[in-house]
Amino acid sequence: MRPSGRAPDDMRDIKIETDISRYAEGSCIIHFGHTKVMCTASVEDGVPPFLKGTGKGWVTAEYGMLPRSTHDRMDRKRAAGSGRTQEIQRLIGRSLRAVTDLGGFGERQVKVDCDVLQADGGTRTASITGGFVALHMAFQHIQKMGAIETIPLTDYVAAVSCGLWSDTPVLDLDYDEDSSAQADANFVLTGSNGIVEIQGTAEDAPFSRDEFNALLDLAEKGIGELVGHQKKALGIA
Repeated sequence: MRPSGRAPDDMRDIKIETDISRYAEGSCIIHFGHTKVMCTASVEDGVPPFLKGTGKGWVTAEYGMLPRSTHDRMDRKRAAGSGRTQEIQRLIGRSLRAVTDLGGFGERQVKVDCDVLQADGGTRTASITGGFVALHMAFQHIQKMGAIETIPLTDYVAAVSCGLWSDTPVLDLDYDEDSSAQADANFVLTGSNGIVEIQGTAEDAPFSRDEFNALLDLAEKGIGELVGHQKKALGIA
């Protein structure tokens, strides 16, 4: 039995609340169980220098954890400057750009901010999943303004963690499972099961190809459920 009492292929309770900011063009709070992340998308005119004059836009992301989002308070400045923070926000940006037609919204930049309100494992996967909802909403805002005709997204994208816990492949690890897992991996997949990025690590002994395949199968199941939640939050399903 998993510490959470879930079956191996069960996700935590997922909830996405939209329009939680009156100012951001797109916004939501996403819940992966006890993990809560606020995602906002802001549209700005202009692009980074390397894209000026190309007619293309840009999508980037920033990630941060509030000082008391964890068991013990963390220093705000130290957390913001950590290598982990930099790595996660780059991952979020890459994941969102993977399904964005950068030529489809002019020379504009969308900045997606992911702020962890409460952490219980899976903050990066929740950020990517919620970040996509905020990004989609921002594009809907641009469309309503008449600046673009179609939403410049080629697919959905979401992320979920899987791991080996007590020799069993399990889906969507919470903190208790992640901290004692034999192996864990973060899967970023599209709605059509295209692979965007996989980050996997053996925490104990190396794991096998068959075990990896079992984790990927679980990830595809989890991503399917998450995309369903994204569509529901966006009023598409």
